[in-house]
Amino acid sequence: MEQFENFNKSFINGEWVKGESSRDYENKNPYDQSIINTIPLATKQQLEDAYVKAKQAQKEWAQSSAEERKNILEKVSSYLEEHRDEIVQIIARETGGSLIKASVEVDLTIALVDEATNMPDELNRVDEKGAAVEGKVNKVHRLPLGVITSISPFNFPMNLSIRTIAPAIALGNAVVHKPDNQTSLTGGSILAKAFEHAGLPKGVFNCILTDLDEIGDYMIETQHSPLISFTGSTPVGKHIAEKAGGMLKRVALELGGNNPFIVLEDADLDRAVDAAIFGKFIHQGQICMIINRIIVHEKLYDSFVDQFVERVKEIPSGDPTEEGVIVGPLINEEQVENALEIIETAKKEGANLVLEGQREGNLLTPHVFTDVKNDSELAQTELFAPIATIIKATTDDEAIEMANDTPYGLSSSIFTNDLEKGEQLALKVESGMTHINDQTVNDNPTIPFGGTKESGVGKFGNPWIVEEFTITKWVSIQEEYRDFPF
Repeated sequence: MEQFENFNKSFINGEWVKGESSRDYENKNPYDQSIINTIPLATKQQLEDAYVKAKQAQKEWAQSSAEERKNILEKVSSYLEEHRDEIVQIIARETGGSLIKASVEVDLTIALVDEATNMPDELNRVDEKGAAVEGKVNKVHRLPLGVITSISPFNFPMNLSIRTIAPAIALGNAVVHKPDNQTSLTGGSILAKAFEHAGLPKGVFNCILTDLDEIGDYMIETQHSPLISFTGSTPVGKHIAEKAGGMLKRVALELGGNNPFIVLEDADLDRAVDAAIFGKFIHQGQICMIINRIIVHEKLYDSFVDQFVERVKEIPSGDPTEEGVIVGPLINEEQVENALEIIETAKKEGANLVLEGQREGNLLTPHVFTDVKNDSELAQTELFAPIATIIKATTDDEAIEMANDTPYGLSSSIFTNDLEKGEQLALKVESGMTHINDQTVNDNPTIPFGGTKESGVGKFGNPWIVEEFTITKWVSIQEEYRDFPF
């Protein structure tokens, strides 16, 4: 075993470096508050050093062969697979997610690394284009972008980090990455160890363990990085976009969601309930793609509510490292307090609390509200908690209108027995992704993952991420002497 808990230092220029701040961060298990490890925070100067080293290393890495880059990624994948069981346990301890969630996360992470091994050849591909000038040959090359800035969240830290890191490195870029300190191991240090084990040249991947009090907006404002890849809240994403836009930097932003789960009049009720249970309560609702609003046709509404509530009552909760537990703790006390505030506001608004959960420390068991108004604060808030809201629609068309009545547009789903109708309606839902007869939490390394409206900018997944992380350059060759008009 690697004893990953011991990796509490930043990884800069191929070395494990102790943070030079006078401040430490205690990384705690959100379930029992036990300390997983204590992190000496890195300073702004250390972060700047990481960017300088990354910029230097990237120039050589850009000249590496496709085979070399593939080999590194294959070794990373093998390392993660070899340590899979240990990583699953740490994900459960660090994020509060169930063993099921942790297993899914490791599998997604490995799949993303494996898919990235298909990207290095993109730098060798040269497209020839037609020319209006006689004797000219036009060639379009794809080049690495440079140093990619990566900032990842606490909820699915490993795969939401690697989906930027692996493609960036595969395409000849270097990376400076900052995970959330609450999940520094699974979001950063374990990945750094995997790349170190794989023999990645020094400086190509750097993982900085720090916070905003130390570094402020330096990761956004640094001149050493032309792109910021961020997954997190919409307010922070807007701040990044504003700052980056002023510097004409690229951004890849996956932000908040208010994802609708639409049950049409002809839906299979049992299957819809099954999907809703999973898509609402996996990882306690702390996923950007989670079902936020359940919109049900009035014909099925009462039956759906009855079945859904009875199923929710059976969901096991407790210590996420125990087999069978589904609902574990929220990530910290602040998230719990936010959830409780949402619940109290919803009661005052007149929503019907048909199932009231309990709080024990950071553990909040499921709550279910019915008779929710789509324009209420409850329905229009990204909940990030095990709180289900069920909304009645009088027609299928009204259900679609309700689904679109939000500033967000990340994921969505439609349940219907008419698959052709479902696909037509999917195109009317204003979100980056719509899943027919499935729930909203879906991911795959080869799909265009991303949202619309205030849910983000840019797409992850191969080949869309290739466009995000490279430069296209036009090179023309005048093979015959050109006659000019003057």
